[in-house]
Amino acid sequence: MGLRGLLTPSAFMPRPNDPLRSLRRSALPVDTTALARFLIGKILVRDHSDGRTTGRIVETEAYVVGDAAAHTFRGETPRNRSMFLQRGHAYVYFIYGCWYALNVSGEIPGVGGGVLLRALEPLQGIDLLRRRRGTDRTLDLARGPGRLAMAMAVDRSLDGVDLCRPGALWLATDGKRPPPIEQSVRIGISREIDRKLRFFARDNAFVSGPVHLRR
Repeated sequence: MGLRGLLTPSAFMPRPNDPLRSLRRSALPVDTTALARFLIGKILVRDHSDGRTTGRIVETEAYVVGDAAAHTFRGETPRNRSMFLQRGHAYVYFIYGCWYALNVSGEIPGVGGGVLLRALEPLQGIDLLRRRRGTDRTLDLARGPGRLAMAMAVDRSLDGVDLCRPGALWLATDGKRPPPIEQSVRIGISREIDRKLRFFARDNAFVSGPVHLRR
């Protein structure tokens, strides 16, 4: 991302009359599955030198302790270390040789678990999101984890960031009630495929995946 993604400390100061409030760590459930459900309806904020972009989280997947489909299954490594941080930190990894994916750590320090953010409903900075993604199709700006990361300018430089502290990337609430939430099996995995650890906002057009898993 280089220097263009870096902001001065003053850029992280609260904005006057900003309707968004940072999520306190104390509000986050100390359980990855509960956190995956809790995050539906919350806001992901990216404060970049190009401007602010935000999106409402409408789809998540939990990767829990002891989960054979999780990156933490074989223990802590330099690559997955952020998943073992206190809940509310970013874990960013590169997938399929072309996409980044953003996760939120979900357990106590030293215990590996995380929530994959799968889709956002764009809110602020839609023109900037379109430029980053190279498309005018709003519905597909952040539908799917790879598109989400590209739209929000997320890469490995943000791995380990504290998402409970306003900065380059953080979690927020606008005080709105969460939408009705459905759950299903996860998408695109080959292990523990029957576990219903995917959560999504009911009837939201920005949710990703096959149609039969969006109902």
